[in-house]
Amino acid sequence: MAIKPLMATISAGKYKGKKIMLPSLESTRSTKGILKGSLFDTLQYDIVDEVFVEVFGGSGSMGLEALSRGAKHAYFIEKDKAAFGTLKSNCKVIDEAHTTPLYGDSFIIFPTLIPTFTCKAYFYFDPPFSIREGMEEIYVKVIDLIASIPPEKAHLIVIEHMSTLALPERIGAFGLQKTKKFGNSSLSYYM
Repeated sequence: MAIKPLMATISAGKYKGKKIMLPSLESTRSTKGILKGSLFDTLQYDIVDEVFVEVFGGSGSMGLEALSRGAKHAYFIEKDKAAFGTLKSNCKVIDEAHTTPLYGDSFIIFPTLIPTFTCKAYFYFDPPFSIREGMEEIYVKVIDLIASIPPEKAHLIVIEHMSTLALPERIGAFGLQKTKKFGNSSLSYYM
């Protein structure tokens, strides 16, 4: 009996109802639908004609949802080879012309990507939770990465994280606006 691939659906916008594949749960952790809905309810029309960057790309579900809702371009960074293959395939199926999947380590690629932007962007950080093996320092590294973003390059920074983690009030030039909790996961917004 064949194993059915894990799938997700674009929930709104011009690609509403289109299916995307999800990588193995061993390599990534997919974002809950309620959390994704809340993020895009918050962003609403702010992302129309804007750049969206999914720093830990996984399947690309957040950036592809942003494109569906009117973002002009989505960038994704993913270092897991199998997850990157899924991400590239999803970009091709949804909107290859307005996506840029980048293969490699977010902590190496992201600092080289930021200077290429001629406009502000929306940044979505969903690192592997620190309870995973080898990820104990992940949030310290993410906070350092965010602190390096020039304020003139960011409209908004959103971090998906474990609800048990209290993030700082300020990261670099950015202040915490709000945190919304969804069971074990939370979203924190910085501007």
